[in-house]
Amino acid sequence: MLLAVGILWWMYRGIQWEELVDALSRRMSWTWMLLSMPFGVLAQVLRAMRWRQALSPLGERPRLSTCIHAVFLSYASSLVVPRVGEVLRCGVLRRYEGTNFSHSVGTVVTERIIDSLLILVLSFLTFLTQIPVFLTFFRRTGVSVGSVLGEFSAAGWMVTALCGILALLCILLLTRRFHIFSRTKSVFADLTNGLLSVRQVKQPLLFLFYSVGIWLSYYLHFYLTFFCFDFTSGLGPLCALVAFVVGSFAVLVPTPNGAGSWHFAVKTVLVLYGVEQTAGALFVLIVHTLQTLLVALLGICSSVVLALRKAPAEIRA
Repeated sequence: MLLAVGILWWMYRGIQWEELVDALSRRMSWTWMLLSMPFGVLAQVLRAMRWRQALSPLGERPRLSTCIHAVFLSYASSLVVPRVGEVLRCGVLRRYEGTNFSHSVGTVVTERIIDSLLILVLSFLTFLTQIPVFLTFFRRTGVSVGSVLGEFSAAGWMVTALCGILALLCILLLTRRFHIFSRTKSVFADLTNGLLSVRQVKQPLLFLFYSVGIWLSYYLHFYLTFFCFDFTSGLGPLCALVAFVVGSFAVLVPTPNGAGSWHFAVKTVLVLYGVEQTAGALFVLIVHTLQTLLVALLGICSSVVLALRKAPAEIRA
């Protein structure tokens, strides 16, 4: 949270807030913003449908409505405590559907691995299509990749290698601790089954459709907001794709919904494509705030629905 506040303060310390009010009241097309919102909802619904399909080979049959509410609630809760939502949604299925918690966690981890692979492929393709843009940027700023690498000293390479080794050691240590603190072998076996469940889905093409649909929906959720402002409406889908990919990596920083890091990363891309600094800063502030409010609203609605729904007596016991 402090990191997000620090980045946001640094980015907006010189902004005249009258400009934000003017952008919201006069310069922004609310029609396009409202048209973008259903795609944000659709992305989470498709995630719930894919999750339910991944659980099926394990003999788990949770209701789709519960899966959807669990996903809505997980994203909203992560606004308060980053990353807690993944565990919370597994707990929701356990309480209201009796789903094995370890199975759920395993499928969630598998989902994240698949999403990571998809975003890496998308990043690679995006970079290939936009190489001229990056080369132009480097040429105009007098920066070249070769010169940067040339200034990287032997000590710098050693430090980088050492950091890589330490990262691997941390992963091994966490893995070892997971084995130690697993309560029973059956828990570990359930988790492993959850991880491997995707290999046994009955309709792999449908699973792929859900996976692609999730990210396409996220992209449209973001891209349509470009038409809200005259200074971004003409940038085109490839610029939006670059900003989307960069922003997807930025949200990995453990801040609420990527606050701060997402703002800085996306604004930098917009500036790269010719958007003025202040306009870019206002764009990311407005878009991120409204999309975050959507996530919070969905979570509140789901929490109310789940609060009114009684868990089965045999599960509560």
